[in-house]
Amino acid sequence: MSDLSIQEIGRRLERAGRLRAKPLCVCGADEVPDDAEPMGKIDRCVAKAMLKIALKGGPAGFMGDEALGGCCPGGQTWLGFTPFPERLDYFISIGTMEFMSGAAEHLKRTPELVRLSRSAVGEIRPPGRFIVMRRAEEVRDEHGGVRSFICFGMAEQVRNLVALHHFGSSDSFSSALMPWGATCATLVTYPAGLASNAPQDAVFVGPVDPTGNEWFPEGFLAVAMPMVTARRMCEDLEGSFVVQRPKVAYPEKREQMLE
Repeated sequence: MSDLSIQEIGRRLERAGRLRAKPLCVCGADEVPDDAEPMGKIDRCVAKAMLKIALKGGPAGFMGDEALGGCCPGGQTWLGFTPFPERLDYFISIGTMEFMSGAAEHLKRTPELVRLSRSAVGEIRPPGRFIVMRRAEEVRDEHGGVRSFICFGMAEQVRNLVALHHFGSSDSFSSALMPWGATCATLVTYPAGLASNAPQDAVFVGPVDPTGNEWFPEGFLAVAMPMVTARRMCEDLEGSFVVQRPKVAYPEKREQMLE
C-alpha cells in the first residue's frame, strides 16, 4: 500500500486527465463538516451540485437524514437515505395515472425491467450518518472516510483515465462500466460502494441518464472509481502511456475526421 495522500491522488488524476474540473472525493462522516453546506442549497440535483463544486469551487456539500431538504427525491433514494417510492418503476418506464398523474420518463421499456434492474443493484446504504462531496485538494486528514473519486472531463480526457485504469488491470471486459441508473448512481452510489452488488474494483463511466442532458455539458463525461482503484491508477501513472507517451495520449497534431 502506497503512502499517497488524498490530495496527491487528486493531483495525479488531474494531471493524468489534464482536467479543467477538479477531482472530487465522496466521503462518509458521522458529524456535519464545519466547512460544508447542505447539498440542497447548492442545487436540487445532487449530480449537478457536484459538477458545480468541481468546476467552480465553493464549500463542500453534504447530505444526511437531517439534511435532505432541497434535494430531489431520486437523489435521496439513490444515496440510500429514503426507500424507493412505490410506483417509481412506472414513472421511470411507461407511467401510471396512480403516480404523478401519469408522468413517465420512458427510460425502460416496462416497469418489470425497472424492478429487475433495481434488484440487480442490491441494497443501498449511505457510508455514514452523512455523505460529503468535496474537492480532493481540500481533503484534510481529519476528514477521513474517503470512499471514491469523481473526475469530469471531455471525452478524450475520460478515455485516457479509463485507459490508465486498464493499464493495471487484467480484466478486459467488466472493469470499466457504463451502468444503468440515475446520474448520481454512476457518480456516487456504485463507485463509493453504497450499492451492495456494485463491483469493488471498477471504474464507472457516464452518465447514461439523459434527464441531465439539459445541464450536463455536451461533450463532457464523468469517470468515478473506488478509493482503492484511484490509488492504484495513480501509483501506475509514471510507468503508463500518459507519462511515457504523452503525444499519444494528447496528440499535438490530429487528423481531422469531422469536417
